Amino acid sequence: MEESPAWEPEPWGSSGGWLAPREARTGPSLSSVLNELPSAATLRFRGPGVLPWGALEEKDRQRSIQAFAESAPKEMQEPCPSRELPWPMQARRAHRQRHARDQVAQGSGSRTAHWALLLRRSKEKVREGLRTVQPWAWTLKRIGGQFGAGTESYFSLLRFLLLLNALASVLTICMILLPTWLEGAPPGPPAPNASSLCGFYNPRPQGLVAFATQLFNLLSGEGFLEWSPLFYGFYPPRPHLAITYLCSVFAIGLLYLLLILHRSVSGLKQTLLAESGALTSYSHRVFSAWDFGLSGEVHVRLRQRIIHYELQVELEEAVVRRRAAVRTLGQEATVWLVRLLLNLLVFALLGAAFYGVYWATGATVELQERPLVQEMPLLKLVVDYLPSIFISMVNFVLPPVFSLIAPLEGYTRSRQIVFILLRTVFLRLASLVVLLLSLWNQITCAGDADAVACKTCGYNYKELPCWETRLGQEMYKLLLFDLLTGLAVILLIQFPRKLLCGLCPGALGRFARTQEFQVPDEVLGLIYAQTVVWVGSFFCPLLPLLNTAKFLLLFYLKKLTLFSTCSPASRTFRASTVNFFFPLVLLLGLAISAVPVLYSIFLIPPSKLCGPFRGQSSIWAEIPNSICTLPQTVQNFLFFLGTQAFAVPLLLISSILMAYTVALANSYGRLISELKHQIETEAQNKVFLAQRAVALSSANGTL
Repeated sequence: MEESPAWEPEPWGSSGGWLAPREARTGPSLSSVLNELPSAATLRFRGPGVLPWGALEEKDRQRSIQAFAESAPKEMQEPCPSRELPWPMQARRAHRQRHARDQVAQGSGSRTAHWALLLRRSKEKVREGLRTVQPWAWTLKRIGGQFGAGTESYFSLLRFLLLLNALASVLTICMILLPTWLEGAPPGPPAPNASSLCGFYNPRPQGLVAFATQLFNLLSGEGFLEWSPLFYGFYPPRPHLAITYLCSVFAIGLLYLLLILHRSVSGLKQTLLAESGALTSYSHRVFSAWDFGLSGEVHVRLRQRIIHYELQVELEEAVVRRRAAVRTLGQEATVWLVRLLLNLLVFALLGAAFYGVYWATGATVELQERPLVQEMPLLKLVVDYLPSIFISMVNFVLPPVFSLIAPLEGYTRSRQIVFILLRTVFLRLASLVVLLLSLWNQITCAGDADAVACKTCGYNYKELPCWETRLGQEMYKLLLFDLLTGLAVILLIQFPRKLLCGLCPGALGRFARTQEFQVPDEVLGLIYAQTVVWVGSFFCPLLPLLNTAKFLLLFYLKKLTLFSTCSPASRTFRASTVNFFFPLVLLLGLAISAVPVLYSIFLIPPSKLCGPFRGQSSIWAEIPNSICTLPQTVQNFLFFLGTQAFAVPLLLISSILMAYTVALANSYGRLISELKHQIETEAQNKVFLAQRAVALSSANGTL
């Protein structure tokens, strides 16, 4: 049998270097094959004088051989890191321990490197410890495995908001409640016969109060609750308390902002990776998504379900994109026409809802003055809750309509979720804005400072002698009514629907069908409730504490509802998209809530008969008055921070840092693009070489 000729590499593009083949051979040379690679075609863009693949100059060749000869003994002496060795975990651990013993025996390694290693390991242990003490970690993993990552993202957001409210409650107790009692017991409410230029204020009714009235006061925030630590008007006008009260608002707001930004950045990283396609390929799901450290049948099944839902999302969105790619021009025009008509319908529904909220707020003031309403406590409670009832009805009816409209627009499931969230958050937050505008009209006489009711004190003291407490009561009622509405939906709709679906196998059972957990509606309910708390926390300082208890109760109720009455979603969506969008909507809610609070602090005169800022021209005026009591050096420094001599250099430095950051990000982006292109080129090279190898094998077999 004839021996096949040996094939050794030879240079291409130069005559020297590698040795020529020992025997004659048929077929193309290695140089011709490599010159046909897709990556070799890029040489023409690199300009003249660039050598092709593997063609090194003589000096470069000798330098590379010498560097290899010098680095080889070092590589033999310095062992490879354990994580880079293709060994089992036990073998890697033994290798690491043996290497550590050798270093101790030889006395090698600097003290700085040793302490850096200890610091890095300490950080890793702290992070692992924080993960282990996270509340409901196993519950969230179980929810993600059984109902998908989208449902898990709702409970993760609920846990995050619970943490925010708990931290805000601690700051409120330390900065407002404790200073109130440390300086002495706060005084009682004003006397019934006490009056001033701004009228009189009597928050507590005299005489015996029926039990039904006490219950209605508990629901409306009036009566015994109106003069309590729950609301703004209770706190006495003490200088130190006024400063801590105002500083607590800014400290809590800054804490909210930093934590939400931190969560947004982490969610943005996941979204960019998911949208870039680097982690959404099927090969990644199949070959890299499994965790080989899992132990136990339950964990394995949960991981299988998570991978199943991720693949389901990818396949569903691929089908939608494939359909969109093959549309004709007429079909594309029809789709955009349908989207235009549906958006006009959405705007019409939103406009009707906003007008209804404005009407309900104005009608409440008129109805409260009627004798029949004042004589009947139940009717008075309904009138007091009229804006809250209307807002809750609108928020209950319209989001399902938006959910029915979104699939008709022809978007992917993740894009549908984003549009539903945008429309629903606009509905909820804009309804809250309309309510605040109506209250602003009542407080400031529609902005007319020369009006008869507002000319004396700067606000409508006849209808609202303590307008801060009234605003806090409205937010208290919104929060309480939102909780009662959620409980009513769970007890009166979801559980009976589950029973009807299980007990009636006929048409009635099919009509009731097992319900799915609606992530957009539930998430917007959380964001709406949190925005209400942000607006009312200045006027109702204990509102974050109440919201903490509400979210804690809500978590267990939603968990019970999820596992007992809901089924896994038939259509899932990518959680990475909403993990960034949820904090973004939270930031929007925080920005909206900051506007009325800052407007009240800087522009509206405080009430003259209640609150820690009574007697001041504005709430913010307490800060300059307190600064004037400090030493002169401190005063000069603080006033310098508000001058242009400090603001202009700060703005210039910030602009330079921002420009540097943008330039650095662009350079990193270009580098990443080049690396991605290089990876694609390498993949094309491998495909080309495999094809040539098959062709050469076929040619040799023929010969």
